[in-house]
Amino acid sequence: MNKKLLKPTILNTQTVAKSRLFHIEQVDLQFSNAECRQYERMKGKGSGAVMVVPVLNNQQLLLGREYAVGTDSYELGFTKGLIDPGESAMEAANRELQEEIGYGAKKLTHLMELSLAPSYFSSKMQIFLAEELYESQLEGDEPEPIELVTWSLENWQNLLLEDDFSESRSVCALFLAQKHLKLK
Repeated sequence: MNKKLLKPTILNTQTVAKSRLFHIEQVDLQFSNAECRQYERMKGKGSGAVMVVPVLNNQQLLLGREYAVGTDSYELGFTKGLIDPGESAMEAANRELQEEIGYGAKKLTHLMELSLAPSYFSSKMQIFLAEELYESQLEGDEPEPIELVTWSLENWQNLLLEDDFSESRSVCALFLAQKHLKLK
């Protein structure tokens, strides 16, 4: 962080909208130059979220295809979900793997913490690489089964050409996994 910049002072926050999924706050700020502004942000709840890049037998990526209401389409991406209260990010990653694609991981490597549009959202997502997979199924909360899609690890770059592989977090997770695994 640039030491010359001072964070603005939060003068007031108030809830302006709330739904089952979203909590929108109005934030009144005063910057170090005395300029005042109002912003809105979606306040995160809970402990954040996880996304997991599962690698089976050092040869295949495991992805899921599921319905995304925001785009009204089926999207191909990596396992993801919220961290439950009292659960660590690593525990959530392993649970989500078992719920969504029917595998657990003996080895989970934390790759990075991501934010999505930090000017507007306060939530963070922990990205993990899952290796040494074993079959294990837990009941999840999805309304329909997630289609399991396998992808050759050596052809990881071709995944970027798939029209339904468009979620920015999945694309980023793919590149983080590629860097960690040192794939060409």
